[in-house]
Amino acid sequence: MNFVVIFLLFWAMAFGGWMIVRRSFQSADADKIRQRLLGVQKTSKGRKAHGGAAPLISEEDTSRGKLVLRLLARFDLQPKLRALIEQAGLKWNVARLVHMCLALFLGGYSIGWLFLPARMQLMAFIPGLIAGVLPLLYAARKRSARLWKFESQFPGSLEFIARSMRAGHAFSVSLEMLHREFQEPLAGEFRRAFEEHNLGLPLDTALQKLANRVPLLDVHFFVSAVLLQKRTGGNLAEILDKLASVIRERFKLRGKIRAISAHGKMTGLALSMIPVGVGAMMFLVNREYVTFFITDEVGNYMAIAALVLQLLGYLTIKKIVAIEV
Repeated sequence: MNFVVIFLLFWAMAFGGWMIVRRSFQSADADKIRQRLLGVQKTSKGRKAHGGAAPLISEEDTSRGKLVLRLLARFDLQPKLRALIEQAGLKWNVARLVHMCLALFLGGYSIGWLFLPARMQLMAFIPGLIAGVLPLLYAARKRSARLWKFESQFPGSLEFIARSMRAGHAFSVSLEMLHREFQEPLAGEFRRAFEEHNLGLPLDTALQKLANRVPLLDVHFFVSAVLLQKRTGGNLAEILDKLASVIRERFKLRGKIRAISAHGKMTGLALSMIPVGVGAMMFLVNREYVTFFITDEVGNYMAIAALVLQLLGYLTIKKIVAIEV
């Protein structure tokens, strides 16, 4: 196990040094050759920032982390991680996310190996796994918060589009006005859909890409209604008003269900915290009784089994009281 720790530390140091050297010595000669071949004159950074045109299509930089990207592509994980990052609204790439997970895993494993007792050093991978999954949990939390905010803004945006169409504006013009009147994240997603359509992408494809970026049932209803009205005809403004009304009623029902299920959530939290409180009290009253779970090998296994069962019980209660509307 000492060899494993030394190898991981050496790998982290080598990788960090390679990244520093790589960023310090960027391929300036290659840039000059590329500029000569393309016939592009070299401009200063200030002129490029103010006068240069931004690229129309933003692509992910695949020049970094090629080995990680190959492994993810082999297991078909790269599209899922890219979708998670995009839905979370983060300015990361897939390679950066994976490198953060690996670095935190290495740090957690090293801390566990150094501070755990000698007979428990085999369990050092547990704090490593907990630390390594933190970037994924952060991205998932940001994704949930962003989708929740988008969903709360969505009924108002549908009513805004309906009012704009009644005033005589076209649907695409309503999308352009929408991203000016609303805040993020709804404004950014609809601005992207409008710009894709404005640059030549068919409206059907732009809306379908919007539905893929925002995996909400209400957005799928909206896209289906617009595409169906485009093919068969009908009053789209009235359809959007009714859809917004249905979404608002569903929000009210969801609020009532959350108020009713709050008792179950508090019960699950209380039942999960009672063993922790009892253990702390016993540690103060009878310390020798509690230290058995720390110093004795059988006590270690009993403590781990108790934690696992407690976690399973909490997740079960949380799953029961989580009612989807």
